[in-house]
Amino acid sequence: MQNLNREQYTTAVQGWIYAKTDPRRLSELFPENYIFNFTPEQVDWLRKNNANKEFCAEVGVMEGKLTVMLCPLDEKGNKMEVGEVPFSVFEPLNEDLKLTEIQTYTVVKNAVLSKEMRKIDNDSDTFFPLAGKPIMEQDIAIDCIESWQENGQDWFYAEYKQNGGKSIFNKFYVPFDKISKSELEVSFVCSFGLKYSEIYQKQLPALIFISFVKNLGGSVETISNTYDYAKPCPPICKIPDLDFGG
Repeated sequence: MQNLNREQYTTAVQGWIYAKTDPRRLSELFPENYIFNFTPEQVDWLRKNNANKEFCAEVGVMEGKLTVMLCPLDEKGNKMEVGEVPFSVFEPLNEDLKLTEIQTYTVVKNAVLSKEMRKIDNDSDTFFPLAGKPIMEQDIAIDCIESWQENGQDWFYAEYKQNGGKSIFNKFYVPFDKISKSELEVSFVCSFGLKYSEIYQKQLPALIFISFVKNLGGSVETISNTYDYAKPCPPICKIPDLDFGG
């Protein structure tokens, strides 16, 4: 498992803070069709170290390449002192991604027999899953990913023109529940997406996690390997920058 120590982590975070103020550098760091890969070993490390309902995916630049670092949070939402943190480097997508969503519907069919053993009524109803809906339907995920591919650089430039890039994200908050309860041998491909926020009344980036497990299936109402978890900071900020602790 590839890790960054405290000094490398700080250098990477500072590298991103500098890079996001330079539109040309942003263009170099975000080529099309690039993703992050997180291995089962990294996911397992996060399970063992994170103590919060969310964890932090921090953006950095290390040796000229965009990185995302997995930072566990304590119960109060502060970054935990862990010595080293796992990271993933932005790299080309080298094979097709399969986004899977399976929905199982219950069909209830009724037949009524009279006292004379004759059928007098017949009906059927289909019950659609409600509470079991996936976190994010795959077609919405695809729209967000395609929007980023087409408009990501325009979004960066608009943010740069507005305030010199200060409002461009430094990190993302990712809900931990689904990841912590996922299969033991799960890995994630992580892609940037772009979607409209009703709260902020503008397009905001997202990190879209696409999971891969050995056996995707089971007797549940809805199965999806696509998760839209991450909330960008800025604008949604909760913890300080440039430190492992609170």
